[in-house]
Amino acid sequence: MTPLSPSRVSPLLFRRLALASAACYALLVVTGGAVRLTGSGLGCLDWPTCSQSHITPAVSFHPLVEFSNRMVSVVVTVVSIATFLSALAPRVRRRDLVWLSSGLLAGLAGQIVIGGIVVLTKLNPYWVALHFLLTLAILADAIVLYEHAARGDRVVGHLVGPELRWLVRLLLATITALVMAGTTVTGSGPHAGGPGAQRIQLPFRDLAELHADVALFLIGLTLATLFALRQARAPGSVQRRARTFLEILFVQGSLGYTQYFLHDNALVVGFHLAGATAAWTAIILLYLGLQRREASVPVPRHAGEATLERSEALAALAGSLGDAG
Repeated sequence: MTPLSPSRVSPLLFRRLALASAACYALLVVTGGAVRLTGSGLGCLDWPTCSQSHITPAVSFHPLVEFSNRMVSVVVTVVSIATFLSALAPRVRRRDLVWLSSGLLAGLAGQIVIGGIVVLTKLNPYWVALHFLLTLAILADAIVLYEHAARGDRVVGHLVGPELRWLVRLLLATITALVMAGTTVTGSGPHAGGPGAQRIQLPFRDLAELHADVALFLIGLTLATLFALRQARAPGSVQRRARTFLEILFVQGSLGYTQYFLHDNALVVGFHLAGATAAWTAIILLYLGLQRREASVPVPRHAGEATLERSEALAALAGSLGDAG
């Protein structure tokens, strides 16, 4: 039997696959950014092959960078399919896990279609932005999948009151607006991803200032939320996740201003993109951490599993991306 044969898929293996899915999508964001920042977006001029007659790229810088990102996409595809198939295994199968795993495949199909359109439209900035935002949406789905697999499918209570939950929802809405504003800044800036690519026809300076204003509002709101959590004596796990989010935002703010004053230096932009991925991961974990969950049907655990993983693994991923930024 293969390791992924239905009878051999355990809850622990499924949690590891869900965690791998989240890590792969976070990596895909970073490598996709590297393609754009090195001007390699048209290193492969065709889709799904690299050129009309060859699957593999020519031995030169831009084609190799673009093709490397496509290879990361292949790994993401394999892991996503393996996660979905594992969700159907008898020892794992739950409706929520099947649906969330299906979301990985649906998002993956969307990625393939939009990725092809990006290439065929010669890096149209609106399609590039949509491609990035879809990747973050799939990353959120993978994080929720992991949390459900680790903590259960049923919400049995909340760790904080409704007012604090609404504050965190406002944080989530604000960072969504911030990310969307960031895509317009990138779409109007100097990093088109390739020679002659179309840009968003709006003033770069004005978009950058709007992005900065939203970022400052988000930092202030996060400080207020953390203060409210302390006053309400929220559980330590919730406060730790909020502090992690705030720390990443401070790093992001420093990088954002550095990027602006260095006239969109490509290396700084790359770190800023990694930080955005870390911040997105951290806010999803914070929101999910407000819930008390348990499995509707108890799942046996091996003795060694009790000390493994849980959401700290994803929190470490967010923190490491933020440190990289």
